[in-house]
Amino acid sequence: MLLPLPFDEPFAYLVEDGTAPPPGTLVRVPFGPRRITGVVWDTAPDPKVARDRLRPIEAVLDTPPLSTALRRTIDETAAETLAEAGSILRLVLSVPAALEPGPIRILWRLPAHPTIEALDARRMKVIETLARSEPLQASVLARKAGVSAAIVKKMGEDGLIEPIEQDTDAVVAEETFAGAPVPLTAEQKAAARALVDGLEAGGWWLLEGVPGSGKTEVYLEAVDACLRAGRPVLVLLPEIALGAQWLGRFERRFGVTPQLWHSGLTAAQRRRTWKAVARGEVRAVVGARSALFLPFPELGLIVMDEAHDTSFKQEDGVIYDARTVAAIRARHEHAALVLVGATPTLESLEAVAPGRHLLLEARYSPAPEPSIALVDLRREKPPAGVFLGEALRAALRATLDAGEQSMLFLNRRGYAPLTICRACGFRLHCPNCTAWLTSHHYRPRLQCHHCGYARPLPDHCPECGAVDFLASSGPGVERIAEELAGVLPGARLEVMTSDTVHSAAAAADLVGAMLDHRIDVLIGTQLIAKGHHFPDLTMVGVVDADIGLGGGDLRAAERTFQLLYQLSGRAGRESRPGSVLIQTRQPDHPVMQALARNDRAGFVAAELEERRMAGMPPFGRLAALILAGPDAETVRRQSRRIARAAPELEEVLILGPAPAPLTLLRGRYRERFLIKAEPQIDLPALLRSWLTPIRLPRQVRLQVDVDPQSFL
Repeated sequence: MLLPLPFDEPFAYLVEDGTAPPPGTLVRVPFGPRRITGVVWDTAPDPKVARDRLRPIEAVLDTPPLSTALRRTIDETAAETLAEAGSILRLVLSVPAALEPGPIRILWRLPAHPTIEALDARRMKVIETLARSEPLQASVLARKAGVSAAIVKKMGEDGLIEPIEQDTDAVVAEETFAGAPVPLTAEQKAAARALVDGLEAGGWWLLEGVPGSGKTEVYLEAVDACLRAGRPVLVLLPEIALGAQWLGRFERRFGVTPQLWHSGLTAAQRRRTWKAVARGEVRAVVGARSALFLPFPELGLIVMDEAHDTSFKQEDGVIYDARTVAAIRARHEHAALVLVGATPTLESLEAVAPGRHLLLEARYSPAPEPSIALVDLRREKPPAGVFLGEALRAALRATLDAGEQSMLFLNRRGYAPLTICRACGFRLHCPNCTAWLTSHHYRPRLQCHHCGYARPLPDHCPECGAVDFLASSGPGVERIAEELAGVLPGARLEVMTSDTVHSAAAAADLVGAMLDHRIDVLIGTQLIAKGHHFPDLTMVGVVDADIGLGGGDLRAAERTFQLLYQLSGRAGRESRPGSVLIQTRQPDHPVMQALARNDRAGFVAAELEERRMAGMPPFGRLAALILAGPDAETVRRQSRRIARAAPELEEVLILGPAPAPLTLLRGRYRERFLIKAEPQIDLPALLRSWLTPIRLPRQVRLQVDVDPQSFL
């Protein structure tokens, strides 16, 4: 019995009638003083455990069993991530309320042979209403028939109408997915045909296309074919803000709305969706990375849109990469996996099988690709305290005068990243993290973007007490909006960040405002950089393109190129040409030069060669070990214990331990190892054999991150 608890191995329980439920069955079992829902696993019980020590299964739940494919996915994901199998199961059983009977609603209908003789006019009205409708609740029936609730109740007591129970969690499945397919170009048709033809064989595909090339419409052809074959489809999006326009496309294409799965749903919505997926009542789901663990009975297709996006990596709790889990699940489901994007990761480009890399090189609309120009801030330096150079200001004015829309990008939330005392030099920092506090003006406060700590803006320096000497240093998107309001008085400005877009509804409202041209300039972080199609948007400006190039991240150049390339693709997507201005202090950097030349192929080739020479992914594999605890000395001591037990292999390089870049995070001190292994090494297995024998003090936590995306 595998339980959704942090244990690797299943537990043994007694079956009192001697008939063991089949693997995958959900059951209720005692665990200490608690009652827990577990899953009958395929592992044979330990014969050494005495029968009289076993506790009995208490109940078999009336819930569809977990499929063999999903159980194998749990096992393999646990092995790949070094998480406990029970912790992965907990991701599957993430909605405990879905395992309980749903709320029941009483409806009224006519019996098979209704009695209508000698009924008065009011009762006949009830009979006539039910005769031309589906079963109705008593209050609805009374209202539609124009009678009192007492009449309906008395008719039920007299047997003139009969009650039925309805599970309020039941979902009415759409039998027909029919809408208006978009005409495809020859290039798109060829890619769509390859995907459709490959559905039966399964395996994974890479669909790459320049921004605006119609990648969504291509993979929707594969979605259509899979639905027609009777197998469910899962589409994963990296950001909730991308959902509004995508859902519109899906509805136009199929005439129905898919089921949603993300953290913004209510508890009741999550309960109903989980049940409906398990029962096979839902055939199309669009969601965040956690949707990979939904209990589909027989998944046919997984699509990962914007598959390069870093939000597909889960960094807290169980650390997993949704791209890896998607490949594992697709293999066990004998399903197809399609990774989609304008800027696939270097790992995807190197790993894709011949014939499975589909490339869309032309935009769907007649507009040419936007022109891209670099603004050298070393030569065209704005005045002190100003962050929009004159070239960018002029472009924004011209775009506004032409009645078109602009987008300004700065990948930094809040008003300013640093608040400093001009009297003593003190910098306001987070008490729980090695990080400065970011100033926010929309909701006045100082906030840590790592742990969430917040405090009001002080009126004096906490260090020296000086009044009116605190100054904001550097720009965030709120400060850019303030500056732009002075440059373009009367222009309609909006800011789009995770601070201002808290839900799918808020994202849909903002997207709608852009489409209705109720916004002249949209200012935002990476939320604005991908997936959006705004017909009147012709100008994109990048305030500071260099932010992502530092920090010791091996993927810094790749990610900066991905982000700015995606961003440039928002401009001029319809009939009017687009332009992009990139402010940078490193115009000679290979990333900036590749962007200016629109040379993605050249950038990829150079970056791959650099990785090959260094033995870095995709030509090697990385893992990070992070020890964290409330006492710095204890953490250091334990990290050296782990170092002494490290294996010595020529194919494996172990760096560390060393203080992590964020040495203090959420009140815990951190030490870090980085392990680099050659491709032939089974890195998860090596880590498991190294780390399993080591027992750490309870206050020290070891976090294992295979294929890390963050190096903080």
